[in-house]
Amino acid sequence: MMPAPIALTCGEPAGIGPELAVAVWDALRTELPFFWIGDPAHLPDGARYRLIDHPDAAADQAGGALPVLRHVFAGVRTPGAAQPAQAQGVIDVIARAVDLARSGTASAICTLPIHKQALQEGAGFAYPGHTEYLAHLAGADEVVMMLASSQLRVVPATIHIPLSDVPQALTGELLSKRIRITHAALKAQFGIAAPRIAVAGLNPHAGEGGRMGHEEIDLIIPVLDALRAEGLDLRGPMSADTMFHAAARKGYDAAICMYHDQALIPIKTLDFDQGVNVTLGLPFIRTSPDHGTAFDIAGKGLANPSSTIAAMRMAWTMAQGISP
Repeated sequence: MMPAPIALTCGEPAGIGPELAVAVWDALRTELPFFWIGDPAHLPDGARYRLIDHPDAAADQAGGALPVLRHVFAGVRTPGAAQPAQAQGVIDVIARAVDLARSGTASAICTLPIHKQALQEGAGFAYPGHTEYLAHLAGADEVVMMLASSQLRVVPATIHIPLSDVPQALTGELLSKRIRITHAALKAQFGIAAPRIAVAGLNPHAGEGGRMGHEEIDLIIPVLDALRAEGLDLRGPMSADTMFHAAARKGYDAAICMYHDQALIPIKTLDFDQGVNVTLGLPFIRTSPDHGTAFDIAGKGLANPSSTIAAMRMAWTMAQGISP
């Protein structure tokens, strides 16, 4: 049985989201079913769309136009300039998509980029970002950011903090949770029966036996040993400068890194336009393109849909229970 269609949220209307929605439809309309939740008045001039009353109607592609589950916003779209008056609409669209995913009416959610400052100014948005709001709506205690492509999957243990704060933020409990959630998601959402996870060291050469730091000996190795005793297949701690070349990547299904750039530099170097943000730990599938609202090119027809297309394809593959 074919999974339900994917819900594509509108994101920030003044960004490149509306034009991405149309471009993604042009690319994927015969490949997978999805619908866009947003205000059709925000779509580019001349865009072909059809209003639907229920997500099930998105599977009927005979209409040859973007299926739109209409959500009326306050005010018109002004590309390149976020309107705080539209913030509540952006937030409500996300919540609506979550309701559809949790009910099974949508098989997955792909979210287009939001503008946090506009949401805070216009609607008192109290969350650091998209992911934290999704976790709140889903009642998830802990979520994990994965960046994934056909060449590499990476999970940063710590994310948007200064590098000087990483050693203090990196605890055994945090690392253990990141590994457990990644392991569970690789099995449940990526269809990998026996996941192999590589874990990077924090220091150069993974500490080189204590000569370049003791975090590996004092923190990382004890966590890995405890989880290995539970049956997890873990490699490491590995030296980050030798774990991302082609031959090394064949030895694992995902890599856990200790900080943001350690994880994101290799995947963005290997596959910049195809990297997909996947949120692990939610009770539904969520992907998103790995870029922002791009106000500087919004409305100019310059937006590159490659990352969103990759995010939609990955969501669909995950929904079918096939490893991307």
